[in-house]
Amino acid sequence: MTFAFRPSDWFLLSPELFLTAAGLLVLGLAPAFGKAKEEFLAYLSILLVVATSAILAFVAAAPARQAGPILGGMFVVDNFALFFQFLILLSIVLTILASMRFVGSAPYAGGEYYALLLFTGVGMLFMVAGDNLISIYVALETMALASYVLAGYFKGETKSTEAALKYFILGAFSSGVLLYGLSLIYGVAGQLGLPELARLLAGAERTNLLVLGILLLLAGLLFKIAAVPFHFWTPDVYEGAPTPVTAFFSVGPKLAAYAVLARVFYVAFPRFHADWGLIVALVSAATMIWGNVAALMQTNVKRMLAYSSISHAGYALLGVLGFRTAFGLWGILVYLLAYTFMNFGAFALVIFLETKGYAAETVSDFNGLARRNMLAAVVMLVFLLSLAGIPPTAGFIGKYYLFTAALKAGYPWLVVLGLLASAVSLFYYFRIAAAMFFSDAAGARFRTSDALTAVVVICAAGTLLVGFAPEFVLQVLRACVPGKY
Repeated sequence: MTFAFRPSDWFLLSPELFLTAAGLLVLGLAPAFGKAKEEFLAYLSILLVVATSAILAFVAAAPARQAGPILGGMFVVDNFALFFQFLILLSIVLTILASMRFVGSAPYAGGEYYALLLFTGVGMLFMVAGDNLISIYVALETMALASYVLAGYFKGETKSTEAALKYFILGAFSSGVLLYGLSLIYGVAGQLGLPELARLLAGAERTNLLVLGILLLLAGLLFKIAAVPFHFWTPDVYEGAPTPVTAFFSVGPKLAAYAVLARVFYVAFPRFHADWGLIVALVSAATMIWGNVAALMQTNVKRMLAYSSISHAGYALLGVLGFRTAFGLWGILVYLLAYTFMNFGAFALVIFLETKGYAAETVSDFNGLARRNMLAAVVMLVFLLSLAGIPPTAGFIGKYYLFTAALKAGYPWLVVLGLLASAVSLFYYFRIAAAMFFSDAAGARFRTSDALTAVVVICAAGTLLVGFAPEFVLQVLRACVPGKY
């Protein structure tokens, strides 16, 4: 394979390169500012991420972007990648804002924390633009290594250290499975570029070794989205990690993993849909069922939202099954956009309720919230209704397109199962709502923060915008779906 490097390639990758330099800058400045002045590093990090977004906007408008894959076919900057990159950068900004008071009041240096968030973002930006399985794998590991440290950033907390250890061990195992799958695919096909694999395999004979490689690759990616049976790490990691990090894990890495999952199986392996389609359907069903049933049994809010995020992974997989129509990709894009706002907003309100310096832990912490802060209780209710898929919220619009994609792909039984699972989710979401509005007992202390308030306002606005003005959102997202779909 010959690599042709064009000068324009470096411009097209300038957002990733700039964010890398930004992370190094924050990391280098961290020792000079210390704990007392780390708020400056938080605002600097936000400014640098916003600057990265501005550079990304210039790249999106550049004529050079139409020249096709860059760096010898390792990356591609299409509308699909740009959508996820903007959403990833938004999730990083929301995480930094949500972390300022939380990390600032903790006895741990914040500078390295913000640098790690930026490095995680670098890995995710490269992931969603990857057009070769090797570049995708290297980017995934870049994201994962920084994520392991973030999970255990509160090293004085036993459960944070435990979360990091579990995440690292299981993450390393899943990476090994994924890499073994890549080696089998390369051994059979002799190629790892996604378009090259599609052309080569279009008329190739089906072999068991190739199918095994594809399924191992699928297993590694399913771990990243916490789908059953690769979900075991999620509740413990979400409970033990600092709450802003938990919010980030529930959104950022999943955005990148879904982008890779859709790109790899839409572009490289559509011919083998008969092999991986049934596996994805069964995983989707098991994920929706187990995620919602397990959430019913939780009293810890972070574990409840962890199992909730597992169930949402099952819903989003319906879009992967509907790959033959535009509804599949539309469903993934709309749903992940909605999920970013509603899930992050819910976690932000958990951070508002501080108990023992570690954020709200139990449903009882929400007791009587409506009497103390009616606006916060109403906004939390909006997020819960959206997570449950109740109209006219963003979650309903996302599920509508996912269920439509599954119907058009010939999986009506999965749609019925998804509807029943959504009905079950009402029970545990409304348990929090009942505690907020109908309990007279005293809950956790509600601590205000301008930065955290900004997160809640942004998430609430996004949730309502997608719910009340879906046509406007869909017009934007249609441009992110490749023409052949």
